[in-house]
Amino acid sequence: MPRTALIVDDERDTNDILAELVQARGFQPIQLFEGGSVLDVVRQHKPDIILLDLMLPDIDGYTLCERLKRNRETNLIPVLMVTALNDTNHSIQGVRVGANAYLTKPFQPQQLFDAIDQALAWRQTHERHGTTGEIQFDIRSEVGYLHQVNDLLTDLYTHTPLTERQIKELRQAVMEMGGNAIEWGHRKNAELPLRITYRIDPNTVTLVIQDQGPGFDPNHVPHAASDDDPMTHLDVRSAMGIREGGFGIMLARGLVDEFRYNDRGNEVTLVKRFETTAPNPNSPK
Repeated sequence: MPRTALIVDDERDTNDILAELVQARGFQPIQLFEGGSVLDVVRQHKPDIILLDLMLPDIDGYTLCERLKRNRETNLIPVLMVTALNDTNHSIQGVRVGANAYLTKPFQPQQLFDAIDQALAWRQTHERHGTTGEIQFDIRSEVGYLHQVNDLLTDLYTHTPLTERQIKELRQAVMEMGGNAIEWGHRKNAELPLRITYRIDPNTVTLVIQDQGPGFDPNHVPHAASDDDPMTHLDVRSAMGIREGGFGIMLARGLVDEFRYNDRGNEVTLVKRFETTAPNPNSPK
């Protein structure tokens, strides 16, 4: 069976050009000129790759990409955003919703071919591997750590029976504690590495978030919210000139099944258990 590429672009000339380009790389194009039927077409044809415009007449490409990437059945299909929107904020938003690449018009054919090759290689990697991994958060590169968090989500969809709700909760916990470590453990020092490692076991997913700060006692933090007194920390934060909050630890505790610190307090372990009713996608049929 030939490989297929779904092209979603309401400009017919652009759609036809993209179809010719993917044909030159051995793909059979499936052409759509609106976004409303994308999810149904993806489920029916299971394309090997999707080329997605952002400015569609009925739905924006960000929404479509996020729906595809937050669904276990379609998460592994690479999505390349192809758009005339070329500012940094738009490209970061593309990565935030899970896009594998962001190409701005006009582009050279070789740029598209390279993006396709890299996206297909990404899929093969996550199909073969994914039971362990490491994320390096770099405060100077939001795009970099967003890509790596998306890779973590892909591994969770591919290699675990976690429900979509559980994966969403685990992602939120990672983002909360990663931001907490950057702000407090590193005092926003961009030179300090923040390491997040994860391991997928038969019944659980374990993530360890480690910063390079001096550590602290989580039971005696004057600037943080607590279960008994969640509000007075706001005055302390205001005086220190940092963002309102302090709920990150409280929130993360409620999103995972186990939450623990090491003795120094600069390493946090998050554990999420699989729901016993959820089928394991890798178990024998």
